[in-house]
Amino acid sequence: MRIGTVEVISGEKASGVLKVNGCGYELPVTVISGEEGETVLITAGIHSAEYVGIQAAIELAGEILPEQVKGTIVFAPLINVSGFVRRTMSMVYEDNKNLNREFPGAAGGTTADQICHTVSEKLIARADYYIDLHSGDGYEELFPYAYYVGPADPQVREKSFQMARRVNARCLVESSCTTGGAYNYASASGIPSVLIERGGMGVWSRQEVDLDKADVLRILTYLGFLKDRTEEAEPEEKLLFREVVYEQAPVAGCWYPFLHPGDSFRKGEALGQIRDYFGRTIHTCRARKDGMMLYQTASLTILENGPMVAYGVFPEKEKNFKTP
Repeated sequence: MRIGTVEVISGEKASGVLKVNGCGYELPVTVISGEEGETVLITAGIHSAEYVGIQAAIELAGEILPEQVKGTIVFAPLINVSGFVRRTMSMVYEDNKNLNREFPGAAGGTTADQICHTVSEKLIARADYYIDLHSGDGYEELFPYAYYVGPADPQVREKSFQMARRVNARCLVESSCTTGGAYNYASASGIPSVLIERGGMGVWSRQEVDLDKADVLRILTYLGFLKDRTEEAEPEEKLLFREVVYEQAPVAGCWYPFLHPGDSFRKGEALGQIRDYFGRTIHTCRARKDGMMLYQTASLTILENGPMVAYGVFPEKEKNFKTP
């Protein structure tokens, strides 16, 4: 297999770069080729301040050996390189675009479009499965969970769901979106995919990285990529959310959240307030439905039209599940 400057045959591991046509970008890539088999892609750093996944991908790429692998594992641990070196959080430095809104991209577009196009054509298109690692942004605190796409081919949806079940988190979200995001685009293209969320606030910890690594290894084992590992029991039964409310701030000001990620609440409950610079309340964010907080802005600053909270909506009868 050849990806960018990396060329490997069975039994080899190599690292190099994948150049993005048009903008001079170079994406770090590691390819691990074991016995003949399928290909799985693992990315991180689509949002460059989401450090848990970036570090987990870097470590796994260094630790997994070709002799342990059936098939090929491709790691791209940092997609938004310019954002990372300039600490721009979610956005690409050159055009201030969010990569996870631009897939599949365009060869003739701006820098973000070109990055997405290259990832789509050179990485995602060659994968049989896809795992994308994320966190809350540099100002967001988050309760660990995983996404998979609902409106996909039934076999793709079922495989994605089974991949997501292997994540050590209490909640899963079945997304209704098939455009913009990398894993959404991959799922719509017939590639079973999951997005794992863990960590946030522009920091990472040893515990969070190890949990991310364990999730990836658990999924790889389920998919049959790791020869010497056997499947563990599922981490725990989960809550499945098919509806998520994303609340944007109607005005700028100071933000005061009232709950924590993972907290449950009832319809009408106050989730937080925006106050002006004299301490006067100018907006109260109230729950539209019963739900559980997935993530929220934790900084004092709140931007007009910026995120306040995101929460999963409980179905009429909250219950754990065994099947989707």
